[in-house]
Amino acid sequence: MENLYHEKISETVYWVGVKDWNRKLFDALIPLPQGTSYNAYLVKGKSKIALIDTVQAGFENELQGRINGITDVAALDYVIMNHAEPDHAGCIPYILERSKALLITSEKGAKYAQLYFKVPVERIKTVKEGESIELGGATLKFIEAPMLHWPETMFTYHVEEHVLFPCDFFGAHTAVGMYESDNEELHVHAMRYFGEIMMPFRAMGKKAMDKIKDLEIKIIAPSHGCIYREPEKILESYRSWTEGITRKKVIVLYATMWNSTKAMVDTIVDSLLSEGIEVVVYDLAVSDMGEIIKDLVNSRAVVLGTPTVLGAMHPLALSAAYVIKLFKPPVQYGVIVSSYGWGPAAVKQATEILSSTKIELVGSHEVNGPPAEADLQKVKEYAQLLAKKIRLM
Repeated sequence: MENLYHEKISETVYWVGVKDWNRKLFDALIPLPQGTSYNAYLVKGKSKIALIDTVQAGFENELQGRINGITDVAALDYVIMNHAEPDHAGCIPYILERSKALLITSEKGAKYAQLYFKVPVERIKTVKEGESIELGGATLKFIEAPMLHWPETMFTYHVEEHVLFPCDFFGAHTAVGMYESDNEELHVHAMRYFGEIMMPFRAMGKKAMDKIKDLEIKIIAPSHGCIYREPEKILESYRSWTEGITRKKVIVLYATMWNSTKAMVDTIVDSLLSEGIEVVVYDLAVSDMGEIIKDLVNSRAVVLGTPTVLGAMHPLALSAAYVIKLFKPPVQYGVIVSSYGWGPAAVKQATEILSSTKIELVGSHEVNGPPAEADLQKVKEYAQLLAKKIRLM
């Protein structure tokens, strides 16, 4: 097998991952405008060699080709599984078949390795918080990071070279660039990624940030996206995002059929802007779900607009409401507006879906047919009340 390009990122650490330019959707939900990467890292000590994470199944030859440029796969002593999701662990069976390496993972990770990848128990070494392995001048220390975003997740830290390998944490779905300076849009993609993957687990993310706050970190090497050689910006962003710090910002999500709902939405948007509130607006019929989730990360309020369709919310608005419920953004306040022809239903359904969230519903308004002037005045009053609450936070 031919040797492929690898990137040396520190004295003993090499990137040996894969750029997947053609992947356009993740989790059957999230568009990937710049593709993605599956980052794997080889750490070559003076006496032993470890591979940190692997790549998506189907890219085995590319992974092996990059490793071959540094060492033979058969020379690996350890494969470290920070996270068992197939885009990072899918090639573990392939690597273990071609080496005598032990798989190092957390105790919960061992169960996943046996379940998903049929790794024999005798090939698994479990590690706990603070334990480490020595490769000869390269010490790898393990940090438990459960629910970021699976129960078994852990981080690996290179003690001598101050490199943090946090798997999905600090990641971004993009195939563009090796380092943060190579991708001008990286911060946007990192924010999208946080919203899509980590936002539902902000509490655990905050605990992880507390665990690493005293580490000297010179490089962050995540398992998706670019490597950070100047990590302070992404660290600061993650401090803010995991804390749930929001802006004086409203995200407006709406579907409309004959523009009755849109007329109310337009009135709310204009009123919020006149109050000095930042507003982002998404017509759900033409919007990227990844962008919507990105803007939920730091929005203080949401406006949801939906017509009633066949006795229920418009399907696109229904999907958006469930996204808000499932992804648990730090949104504090909400307004719902709706129009109907045969009979009202959408506001009741939307209210029920959002009732399990921490969103305080400032108001809702439902009209039969096109909104009259009195209807527009009513939703304008809700917008003004929303602006007042946002400014008081």
